[in-house]
Amino acid sequence: MYNSLSPYQEPVDPDAQLAAELKEAARVNGLASDGKEMDAAHIEVSTEKRSARERRILASVIIPQPVEQVWQVITDYEHLADFVPNLTASRLLPNTEGRIRLEQIGAQCFLKVKFCARVVLEMTENFPHELGFAMKEGDFQHFDGVWQLRPTADSQGTHLSYDLLVKPPRAMPVAIIERHIRHNITANLLAIRQRTLELAI
Repeated sequence: MYNSLSPYQEPVDPDAQLAAELKEAARVNGLASDGKEMDAAHIEVSTEKRSARERRILASVIIPQPVEQVWQVITDYEHLADFVPNLTASRLLPNTEGRIRLEQIGAQCFLKVKFCARVVLEMTENFPHELGFAMKEGDFQHFDGVWQLRPTADSQGTHLSYDLLVKPPRAMPVAIIERHIRHNITANLLAIRQRTLELAI
């Protein structure tokens, strides 16, 4: 991971920045700018401080498609970069242990800071309700988590949640990395929702 930071940055209101990020994520994923579709695709994101540099980030979205359909989208490993924003590469790595190893590379400009990060994740599939991942190598000190899928009350949709425990390298400011990841998770959940809906047509 690297970053390039301009010598001067304008002060930024975090609430205004988050609102702008949500609006941009909606625009990128073809959602209505009037907020109506955004309400239907409401993303819940929360952060828990685990230590000085470790964060647990939780996010969720409702997708009006069956669990199995959403599962197919999030496990389409080789094509995730085709529709997930800021993911420049996603590919399965060969291994002799019969495990699922996934290399992902992401890049994004955020508040004038350029981030590029690479991780190799070991995926653990529990079809169709849980997809775990653990970093085996990469640019973070810690990057582990789980996707969870459960039917909605009417069994017609899926409640998709993302639970991430992350610890950035010492060279990176925690607050900026946390905001960056929250932004990415919001955009990614919207993209997954949109992809699932497109495949259902």
